[in-house]
Amino acid sequence: MNWRFKLVEKIKKEWFSNVKGDILAGIVVALALIPEAIAFSIIAGVDPMVGLYASFCIAVIIAFVGGRPGMISAATGAMALLMVPLVKEHGLNYLLAATILTGIIQVLFGVFKIAKLMKFIPRAVMIGFVNSLAILIFLAQVPHFIGISSMTYIFVGITLVIVYVLPRFIKSIPAPLIAIVVLTSVAIYSNFDLRTVGDLGAITQSLPAFLIPNVPFNFETLQIIFPYSIALAIVGLLESLLTSSIVDDMTDTESNKNREARGQGIANVVTGFFGGMAGCAMIGQSVINVKSGGRGRLSTLIAGLFLMFLIIVLGGVVVLIPMAVLVGIMIMVSIGTFDWNSFSYLKNAPRTDAIVMLVTVVIVVATHDLSIGVIAGVILSAIFFVAKISKIKLTKQETMQNITFFVEGQLFFASVEGFLDGFDVSVQHKNIIINFSNAHIWDDSAVGAIDKVVIKYRENNNNVSIKNLNAASKKILDKLAVFNNPNGKLSAH
Repeated sequence: MNWRFKLVEKIKKEWFSNVKGDILAGIVVALALIPEAIAFSIIAGVDPMVGLYASFCIAVIIAFVGGRPGMISAATGAMALLMVPLVKEHGLNYLLAATILTGIIQVLFGVFKIAKLMKFIPRAVMIGFVNSLAILIFLAQVPHFIGISSMTYIFVGITLVIVYVLPRFIKSIPAPLIAIVVLTSVAIYSNFDLRTVGDLGAITQSLPAFLIPNVPFNFETLQIIFPYSIALAIVGLLESLLTSSIVDDMTDTESNKNREARGQGIANVVTGFFGGMAGCAMIGQSVINVKSGGRGRLSTLIAGLFLMFLIIVLGGVVVLIPMAVLVGIMIMVSIGTFDWNSFSYLKNAPRTDAIVMLVTVVIVVATHDLSIGVIAGVILSAIFFVAKISKIKLTKQETMQNITFFVEGQLFFASVEGFLDGFDVSVQHKNIIINFSNAHIWDDSAVGAIDKVVIKYRENNNNVSIKNLNAASKKILDKLAVFNNPNGKLSAH
């Protein structure tokens, strides 16, 4: 009975603890999803409905199977960019097949707990990821309001005033929703020169239908789609798990990252069978959701369902929504997403961390590829870390017959050169003691360096002993050292 009570409490918390806030936030997100989904479809080279169907399917499914309540998943630009060559060379059906395979791979990642790799992403990379996404969200809005018309600038400005000022007076209804309704009404009953959602592409007022991709089910097809699927799976999970961590921080709650990986996979598998392209978590829409009051799974479900309601029932009205209003909302999102403490972080953080953050931002903004930037940031952090711990110190104490070397630091492939430089192996007829009480031996390169020193000293008729090894260091020397005693064990104390 106890587990049933816990299950009921969990359902109440995740689904019904914030009903009004979740419903209103979901409506705002649905309105913001439409231009994004259409734009990403155009980027991928497919019909706008492919992106809209994907956003509907993924949002609805992830509401039930995802690991992060309140996070929005749908068609995304990062995924769309990877699809371009596949669509161009092989067409939509191969994209749908690749979407299904992407989902299967992501489910496997979740099963094998790939999310645990998140711990290897440094904070500097996380800050760079957030800031680069904020910049990309802003840059994506530029074509929709720069050089269009004077009225476009006015509508963007009024939208920003509404979303920032109105919450001081009205808290029951999300300000972005008020801005969309009021300014769309003004635009419809006026004759202002404004671009609308309908200018991005045509909307078909119909539900997605189940279909099996029309591709040959053979090894050749697998060869074509697998490289795209593995890339989509990795990029999608990387963006989803990072976004999940950001929403965790914004809401001061925790999420199940492995469940999120499985959920993203399930959503993509289903989406592929309903004519949608692969997708993942969206930081922009997730931020809109949280800032509009969305916290639970209900907000994600409402976002997907209301998106379909807008397309099927209100499609004729939706196409009249001015892009300037949605641009204003997304600019608000980019401002809210950017970590403004980054400027003090650059000043106060260690120089290597500041460099990592800047490199991550520059690469993501330059390539529009989140995975490249994050991976580059992680690699650069690893290089800086290796450089930092590769500094090894040798202190020499000498008497008439004994020379003792005290080794301090981590001995591994990157520090062996400094280790070797600390020894003068030309001495003869001495007792050489190498004291490892403040050192640790990590790998075969370290063992090889010790071998080299010991053998050189012995060749010059010196007696060499290794002292004060910790258990792990002694174990690796016992296994790999050449200068072991006849019983296969190291002569060390």
